[in-house]
Amino acid sequence: MYSITMKDLAGKPIDLAKFKGKVVVLVNVATKCGYTPQYSGLQKLYGDLEDKGVVVIGVPSNDFGGQEPGTPEEIQSFCSKSYNVNFPMLEKVQTKPGADQSPLYEFLGTRTGKLPSWNFCKYVIGKDGNPIEFFPSSVKPDSAELRKCIDAALAVTP
Repeated sequence: MYSITMKDLAGKPIDLAKFKGKVVVLVNVATKCGYTPQYSGLQKLYGDLEDKGVVVIGVPSNDFGGQEPGTPEEIQSFCSKSYNVNFPMLEKVQTKPGADQSPLYEFLGTRTGKLPSWNFCKYVIGKDGNPIEFFPSSVKPDSAELRKCIDAALAVTP
């Protein structure tokens, strides 16, 4: 993952290598989805674990039900005002396979054999930049199975 450069919602390049040595919870997000209230749990997870080396990264996508139609400014404003989100948010990308698929999701799909089938799917990525586990939308940010995976990833020495 560390060889990939993306852009944040402001359009500034983000070298994913800056997250080396951290456990990353990467989530494809959308502001108009039934799972959108998970932003609250994702922010709590980030707030609780940031000082332990966990980063939550939101990656907006309009691939499922057209549920992320907003501009980068609208997405940022919604996340800040509605859920006080302060974890990193990347630019809106395509998660599905095809010519326009984000290199990030191409990497994740190749490494895990799994791509999001709806909004708010989660990947836990180890300190070495390799995906450890994929969780579907129904797994909430405060679920025991997600937390167990994060804790195990934190325990690994890179």
